Amino acid sequence: MLYPLKFRPILKEKIWGGDKLKTILNKPTIDENTGESWEISTVGDDISIVSNGKLEGKKLDHLIKEYKGELLGNKVYQEFGDQFPLLIKYIDAKEDLSVQLHPNDELAKKRHNSFGKTEMWYVVQADEDAKLIVDFNKKTSKQEYEAFLNDGKITELLNFERISEGDSYFINAGKIHAIGGGTLIAEIQQTSDITYRVYDWDRKDNEGNQRELHTDLALEALDFNVDGSSKLEYNKIENCVNKLASSTYFTTNFIEVNGSLERNYIGLDSFKILMCVEGSGNININDHSTNISFGETILIPAKIEHLSIKSDALTMKMLEIYI
Repeated sequence: MLYPLKFRPILKEKIWGGDKLKTILNKPTIDENTGESWEISTVGDDISIVSNGKLEGKKLDHLIKEYKGELLGNKVYQEFGDQFPLLIKYIDAKEDLSVQLHPNDELAKKRHNSFGKTEMWYVVQADEDAKLIVDFNKKTSKQEYEAFLNDGKITELLNFERISEGDSYFINAGKIHAIGGGTLIAEIQQTSDITYRVYDWDRKDNEGNQRELHTDLALEALDFNVDGSSKLEYNKIENCVNKLASSTYFTTNFIEVNGSLERNYIGLDSFKILMCVEGSGNININDHSTNISFGETILIPAKIEHLSIKSDALTMKMLEIYI
């Protein structure tokens, strides 16, 4: 019964969102400020629903309960049970997101009975002069940070990085960061939606209210170490599996298919996720073929150990994710 699964996107309106999810990724947005498309989720009430094949209309959490290790992988299911361990998103930032950070597993468990949030970004598209904030721009202390924050000068401590398509960053829990305006990214993260905002550009909503800040919660969670390791360097060799990021939470590979590529997953006790970040093509498993287009995400059940990826006339770029 199990086969490559697509899901209905869960669309999130955001004060900083835009229209690129619709105009570039072809998501069925209605609002002009849609900021996020949750591609695969079991976070809270935002449960992904299958959109293709015989299981169309089924919820992901129900499928996990039914298929267990066949869907997630036996070790993954033993650790996470009926919770899908990752949250997969596309994010359109028309305006700057808040300066923020996320708690680690220990703190998130104690405060929120949740997983922490380590994440990574892949830049799908960036306007000219688009930037990200990742880390502080120098070694700092809790006291200096608080002084700059209270004086409204926090941006003077932050590291701004100009970005372009294909740039990728790994953001450990506790690392201060913000996605800049004019940026469309793919985000892979732990299954958590806990964010501590520390600065929101003095922005107000339509009713004149500023969003809640979490300065006290953030203080204990902040990582003040500056090591410059967030930006990821990786190869882009065609028809090869190029390692992009590897952690205890997930592994992400960059794959550019020109023609076809065979993938053998024997010995990998995990589901696989394929995010198409450019082009289009097909995922072939025996006699079963599933098309995938720019902006789509497919979940490959753990029991599927071999597949063939074929691109259309142009090359296809993909992110491959597993645990």
